[in-house]
Amino acid sequence: MTDETQAPAAPASTPPYLAADDVGLVAPQDFVCPRAFTFKNGQELIGLTLRYETYGTLNATRDNAILICHALSGNHHAAGWHTPADKKPGWWNNLIGPGKAVDTRRFFVICANVPGGCSGSTGPSSLNPATGEAYGLRFPALTIVDMVRAQKLLLDHLGVAELHTVIGGSMGGMTAMLFAIEFPRFTRRLLAMATTAREGAQAIAFNEVGRQAIMQDPAWLNGDYARDGGPRVGLAIARMMAHITYLSDASMDRKFGRRTIQSREQSPELRAELAQQPATADFNLQFEVESYLRHQGQTFINRFDANSYLYITRALDQFDLDHAYGSLENAFAPVLAESLIVGFTSDWLFPPEQNRQIAQALLRASKRASYAELATDLGHDSFLLESEELYALIRGFLERVPAPTLDFAI
Repeated sequence: MTDETQAPAAPASTPPYLAADDVGLVAPQDFVCPRAFTFKNGQELIGLTLRYETYGTLNATRDNAILICHALSGNHHAAGWHTPADKKPGWWNNLIGPGKAVDTRRFFVICANVPGGCSGSTGPSSLNPATGEAYGLRFPALTIVDMVRAQKLLLDHLGVAELHTVIGGSMGGMTAMLFAIEFPRFTRRLLAMATTAREGAQAIAFNEVGRQAIMQDPAWLNGDYARDGGPRVGLAIARMMAHITYLSDASMDRKFGRRTIQSREQSPELRAELAQQPATADFNLQFEVESYLRHQGQTFINRFDANSYLYITRALDQFDLDHAYGSLENAFAPVLAESLIVGFTSDWLFPPEQNRQIAQALLRASKRASYAELATDLGHDSFLLESEELYALIRGFLERVPAPTLDFAI
C-alpha cells in the first residue's frame, strides 16, 4: 500500500468508528425470500431470511458490487461498527472501507449471513412458522450450493446487475468458487483464499470430532434444546478443537510457548475461574494456551448455535467439486470470471497445494487464472489478519483492467 492510497490517520482522540478509513456505524438489514426457497435436496422453506450489511453505494450501471463470503464461524457483519460502544468492528474491517483494499468509495460491498446460520438468517434455531417451534434438526439439509443460490436472490433484490468480484476465504472461498460456476455471466472476478476444491479426510475428521462433542453433550437433546440452553460444553469443546486448526505451531509457540498463567497478571475473570477449580491441581488450568482456548470456547457459545455448527460443518464435508462435476476442469468449464487464488504457506487446514490445484485446474480449463502464495507463519487464519502484502495483492486484482492473457505464472 502506497502513501497515496492510505487514508490519513485519525487523531488519537477520535473514536475508531469515526476514522477516515472506516465505514463507520452500520445497521444490518433482512431480506425475506418472497417465495418458497427450494434446497438442493428438494426440501422447501417458506420465509427464508438472510441478514446482510452493505457498505458503499451501488453505481448507476449496477455493476460495481463486491460480494463478501464469510467462513464457518463468520456472519454478515464484515465491516464497521454497530454501536459506538462496540469493542470490535466487523470481522474483515481491516480490509473493507474508504481507501482500503476493498475501497467502499468505489465499490458497493455486500455481506450476508448464510442460510443455516444463527446471526439473523434462517437456520435451525429459527422458529418454524408452521409450528411455532425452532426447526432444530427439521431444518432442511444444507449445502454450499444452497448458500450461493440464496445469496443470488438477495443480490437480485438489491438490484445488482453483475458482480465486479466475489471474495471469500476458507468456506467463503468455496462459496465464491460456486458463484462463478453457478452464475458465470453474473460474476466478473473471483478471489478465493485459504480454501479447497474438496474437503479432505483430515478436515472432515476434525469436523466430526466437533460434531460428536456437541451430540454427546447430554444437553443437546437430539437438537431440541431451549434457545437459552443447549450443549454449551460440547460446543465450546468443538470450537476449541477447531480453533487449533486455524492457527499454526509457530504462531501458537510465539504467542504462548509454555508460559503458565501464574507468570502473568491475572484478570478478575481468570482469578474467579481459578478460585473455582477443584483440588486436583494436576488437571487444573495451568498454561496460557489452555486459558486462551477456554476463552475462545466460552465466547463462541455466546454467539453461535450448536445445530448451526452441525449443519454448516456437514455442508463443508460434502463440498467436492471434483466428484460433483466429474473433474475440476468440468467444474470450472462454465466460469467466465478472471480468477485469483491465494494460498498461505503455514495453512495446514487447507494447505497451499490445495489452493494451487484450483488455479491449475482453472488454467487447464482455459480460464484466466492467477495464483499467489504468501509466506506467513500465522496459519489458516492468515487471510483475516493484518497483511500489507495481502492488501496490495487484493487491491491490484480488484482495480486492474482485465487482461486478455495471463500475467502470472504458476
